[in-house]
Amino acid sequence: MAGQPDGTRAGPRKAALAAWVGSALEYYDFFIYGTAAALVFGKIFFPSSAPAAGTLLALSTFGVGYVTRPLGAILLGHLGDRFGRKRVLVLTLLMMGASTVLVGCLPSYHTAGITAPVLLVALRLLQGLSAGGEQASANSMSLEHAPENQRAYYTSFTLSGTQAGQIIATAVFLPVAALPKDDLLSWGWRIPFFASALMVVAGYLIRRTLEETPVFRREARHGEVAKMPLAILLREHWADVLRVIVAALIASVSTIFTVYALSYAVNTVGLSKTPILWAGVLANVAAVITIPLWAKLSDRIGRKRIFIAGSLGCAVLIFAYLGAIAAGSYGWIFVVGILMFGVVYTATSAVWPAFYGEMFPARVRMSGTAIGTQIGFAISGFLPTVAAAVAGDGKGAWLGVSVFTAGLCIVNAIAVATGRETFRVPTARLGLKNAKETARQEAVAQ
Repeated sequence: MAGQPDGTRAGPRKAALAAWVGSALEYYDFFIYGTAAALVFGKIFFPSSAPAAGTLLALSTFGVGYVTRPLGAILLGHLGDRFGRKRVLVLTLLMMGASTVLVGCLPSYHTAGITAPVLLVALRLLQGLSAGGEQASANSMSLEHAPENQRAYYTSFTLSGTQAGQIIATAVFLPVAALPKDDLLSWGWRIPFFASALMVVAGYLIRRTLEETPVFRREARHGEVAKMPLAILLREHWADVLRVIVAALIASVSTIFTVYALSYAVNTVGLSKTPILWAGVLANVAAVITIPLWAKLSDRIGRKRIFIAGSLGCAVLIFAYLGAIAAGSYGWIFVVGILMFGVVYTATSAVWPAFYGEMFPARVRMSGTAIGTQIGFAISGFLPTVAAAVAGDGKGAWLGVSVFTAGLCIVNAIAVATGRETFRVPTARLGLKNAKETARQEAVAQ
C-alpha cells in the first residue's frame, strides 16, 4: 500500500531504537559541554576575567555551538536528501564523538594561554556542525519507517533519546562536581568528555546496521531524488521553513532551564549545585516517560493542540521555576522544575519531530527539518548569554528572563496555530501542495 513502510514492524522499531540510542549519545556529548560551561569553564579557560565576566564568556562558548548548526543543517540536510538518511546518522555521531573527546584533552589557559579558549571554541563549532544534522536525520529515518497512524510515536524516540542524553550527562557530572575544587578544575572535569568515547563506539555499532528508509529507496529507484534539494526547498516550501524556525524557539525553555537557571542558582543566588543538578536529572527522567505518552495522544487527536498547550504552559511555569530559585526554595525548585520541564515542555518535544517533518515532502524533508529547526535552535542557544547580559547578575534578574522566555513561548504557539494539521495525512502526501507534485509523488509510491 502506498505510504506504508516496507517490511514488518521490526523496521520501524529498529529505526526508533537507533534514533533513541544515537540521540542519547549525541546529546550526552552536547550537554556535558553545557554543564561544564556553567560550572567550571569560566575558571579554566577565562581565569583572567572577573567571576561574572568569566561565566558570561564560558556561556558564550556554549552558544557558539549553535552558530554552526544552520551550516550543518544545510550541508547535512543536502547529504541526507541526496544520498540517504543512514549515512548522515553515522557521520554526525562520529563528528560529535571526536570533537567531544578532544575537548577533554585541551590544556587550560594557565598552560597554553589564548590558544586554549580558541581551541575550545573551534571544537564547539564542530559539535554544532554535527548537531545540525543529527535530529533531522534521526527524525526522517523514524518517520519514513513508521506506520502512518503512529508517526508521532515512533519519531518521539529521537527526543526521548535527547532527554536520556541529558540525564546521563547530568548524572555523570554529579560525582565529578562533588570533587574537591582543585581536583575538579585540574582533571575531574575531563572525565565526562573522555567517557563519551565508549558511548560513541556503541552508537556507531548500532547505526551502521540500519537499512535506508523505504521512502528514500523508492525515490532512488524511480530517479526522483532531488539533485539540489535546497533550491527546491527555498523555492517551493519557504513559508514552512519560516514556520519551523519560529516554532523551534520553544527550545529557549530548554536552554534557559539547562544552562541559565543552573548558572543563576549557583553563581548568583548561591545555592548548592548538587540539588539543582538533581532537579534536572529527575525532570529528564520524567520527560523520558511523558514524551511517548504525549506522542501517542498526538497520533489520536492531532499535533497542534498538544504543541500549543505545551508552549503556553511553559510561558506560565517559567515564572514559577525561576522564582523558586530566586527564593532559594529547594522543594519548589524540584516540584516546578519537574512539572515544567518533565511534563509540560515535553508536550512540544513529543510532537515536533513528526510535525516539522510532516510539513515537507520526502525529497526535501531532511533539508527542511534541519534548516528550520537549527536556525530556531541557534537563536535559542544564545539565550542564556542574552539573559545573563540583559538581566544582569543580581538576584532580581529572574523576572526579566521569565518575561522574555514567556514571550518566545507565545510567539511559537502562534506559529504552530497557523500551520496545517498533518496527523491524518497519508505519508505519501505529506508536504504536497499542488496537483503536479502530488501526481509525481504518488507515481513514485506505487
